[in-house]
Amino acid sequence: AFGNFDSSIMFMGRSEYDRDVNVYSPEGRIYQVEYAIEAIKLGSTAIGIQTKEGVVLAVEKRMTSLLMESIGLEKIVEIDSHIGCALSGLIADSKAMIDKARVEAQNHWFTYNETMPVESVAQAIGNLAMQFGEKGAKGSMSRPFGVALLFAGIDENGPQLFHVDPSGTFTQYSAKAIGSGSEGAQSTLEEGYDQNTSLEDACKAALNILKQVMEEKLTSGNIEMATLEPEKKYHFWSKDELEDLIKKL
Repeated sequence: AFGNFDSSIMFMGRSEYDRDVNVYSPEGRIYQVEYAIEAIKLGSTAIGIQTKEGVVLAVEKRMTSLLMESIGLEKIVEIDSHIGCALSGLIADSKAMIDKARVEAQNHWFTYNETMPVESVAQAIGNLAMQFGEKGAKGSMSRPFGVALLFAGIDENGPQLFHVDPSGTFTQYSAKAIGSGSEGAQSTLEEGYDQNTSLEDACKAALNILKQVMEEKLTSGNIEMATLEPEKKYHFWSKDELEDLIKKL
């Protein structure tokens, strides 16, 4: 009965299991997802901090050439008037996820005549991220997305911050760092986070942490920042506003 059994199947190495995004290894791991998460650690550092007054997103923006224009390299984008998103990893991969988030937010508005909760947006993008390897699924890829996202927004539950990774997992945080400097930045956030801090102090803290983990000197030209408040909603900081804040550090 076992004459045609191929014993080599029992001894497949890691290289065999990591070729397919839909196959678990004997240890219960999907290597392609782990590789995608590792790819994010090569990306720019992004930080999100939630306070009672609002949420701040701050991101390192790497310019590999003095001749490079920043158009198309945005690391913080507006999803809706009440939601912003910071990203780290492969920018090209993020385009599909950002477009999906914007469409979901607008569809929710037209259908229910209300703004979409931040958690629902994060869940929709988590569902998209989980579709890798599905043949025929609209918007799906043959591999996991190599990008992590921080969704910050204001809804009926107040200021909200969610993290979405390539596995499709979305998690709510009070403060979160992603990207190349995430380990040091996250430990600093965990040590110094205070839920009663003001939004202005959170902005200063985010820039101070970026200042510590960035290889280059912190300037208004190599960072981006956005804040979300109940009254002002999404606000992307101009270079002049950033320069004024950097002077206060």
